[in-house]
Amino acid sequence: MAGRGTPATLLLERAGVPHVVHAYEAGPGAYGLAGAAALGVEPERMLKTLLAELDGRLVCGVVPVAGSLDLKALAAALGGKRAVMAEPATAERSTGYVVGGISPLGQRTALPTAVDETAELFDTVYVSAGRRGLSVELAPADLVRLTGAVVGDLAR
Repeated sequence: MAGRGTPATLLLERAGVPHVVHAYEAGPGAYGLAGAAALGVEPERMLKTLLAELDGRLVCGVVPVAGSLDLKALAAALGGKRAVMAEPATAERSTGYVVGGISPLGQRTALPTAVDETAELFDTVYVSAGRRGLSVELAPADLVRLTGAVVGDLAR
């Protein structure tokens, strides 16, 4: 991917983190589930990155594509009171990525991040590499370390 990496993959390369980039045909609709199916990965290992506004500031929640983000749990994990989903345009502007390709890694502005605890059940997990149809596989501990995330029970 040299020369055409995304901010997410470039961050991983600079940090020397072992990872594998997987490209797939991005279909319409539920990007994460489509990506899991295209790559033959269990939906519990494919994580989606969702942005929320927590007490007026943007935050990031990372949960399996098979479930949904519990906004109350996200607020509790990040020490806030009330979280609501961010508008897609706000998420894109903040991260520098497009919806369906938002990565928790290499965002334009690093946001407070929480990762669902089920990620730690796997040797590796998949997150968006920063574009639709591109995922990166890495160890959950590296994901948590590079995003400065807290780990909690966020998915429903």
